[in-house]
Amino acid sequence: MGTDTIAIGLTTLGAIFLAGLAADVLGRRTRLPRVTLLLLLGVCVGPLGLDLFHASSVAWFPFVADLALVMVAFLLGGELTLALLRDHGRAVLVISIVVVGVTAAVVAAGLLALGWPISVALLLAAISTSTDPAAVSDVVHETRSRGPFTKTLIGVVAIDDAWGIIVMSIALALVLGLQSPDAAQGVVVEGLLELGGAIIVGAAIGIPIALLTGRVRIGEPTQAEALGGVLLCGGVALLFDVSFLLAAMTMGVVVANLARHHRRPFRAIEGIEWPLLVLFFVLSGASLDLSQQGAAAGLTLAYVSLRVLGRLVGGWLGSRLAGTSESVRTVGVALLPQAGIAIGMALVVSQRVPELGAEILTATVGGTIVFELFGPILTRLVLTRSGEAKAA
Repeated sequence: MGTDTIAIGLTTLGAIFLAGLAADVLGRRTRLPRVTLLLLLGVCVGPLGLDLFHASSVAWFPFVADLALVMVAFLLGGELTLALLRDHGRAVLVISIVVVGVTAAVVAAGLLALGWPISVALLLAAISTSTDPAAVSDVVHETRSRGPFTKTLIGVVAIDDAWGIIVMSIALALVLGLQSPDAAQGVVVEGLLELGGAIIVGAAIGIPIALLTGRVRIGEPTQAEALGGVLLCGGVALLFDVSFLLAAMTMGVVVANLARHHRRPFRAIEGIEWPLLVLFFVLSGASLDLSQQGAAAGLTLAYVSLRVLGRLVGGWLGSRLAGTSESVRTVGVALLPQAGIAIGMALVVSQRVPELGAEILTATVGGTIVFELFGPILTRLVLTRSGEAKAA
């Protein structure tokens, strides 16, 4: 690695971190979520704007994305304590299942009614179920929200991607079943193995981490312990080709509920999370590619509109069925952000159903742009109106 490359890398890192600080300050004055501001900054300095990023900088993105998301997933899992499940478990379970089911049904039925093939409708319906945990989690932390609505929202975000994997497995099986029954059966088995494998990896690493950490510094793990455990979990999950997000969430649940000697086992991770999220969101904005959006504008518009409708109806219906308070009825609006997990699902579709890959991926990227820019704004608005945001 040459001196020029190192200089460019250091300069880019310094500029991005300072931009993150500026976004934080601007967000406090404009009431715009810093997530949206960082994404817009990435768009402005990326290829779509001033094109200030060196190619080697954007090449960091896959690693930075996985690193940031595995920490977010761990912290979300840590919110699912026995106390929360005892108080809000029924609401979290009912709302998450209904939101995922209604969103998928609305997107599939709507696309079919608008004339798109059943394969496209089923696959985009499955992709529509995913939520961006990083964006939702950051808005919650930024607004310092606390209360029943916030706890329910965090719980739903923590488990809805597990349902999304199941829905995607079913959708792929149905689409491939139209081509080959044998292929469909294999997809279902792979989906179940990914789900089960992620839980096994998270539990297998989480149990010893919960019991052994927090002994060097009594009461809470050191930064090396916390970071080492989380990265080990994410790396092992990737090696076994299972969901590293679900594995990290499982580990977070296990540590939060088994580590009785910990006073606060996640403080060390929280100190590292934000700088990585700054990199994640700025590089996300810089990586956006609109070159193919014109060809799929109609499909993208339909997908975005139907997913918004599905989230609104699903959140309202799920809250009614769960018997929650009136304030929780708008939880679907807070679940609009969508990013890396949706893109990952679209890439899986490209591999399994290559004849539809370009169309599905283009619509998904277009939807991601809309949901990442405007979703956090709506999440913040809902948290503010719930009365639980302390820094709104």
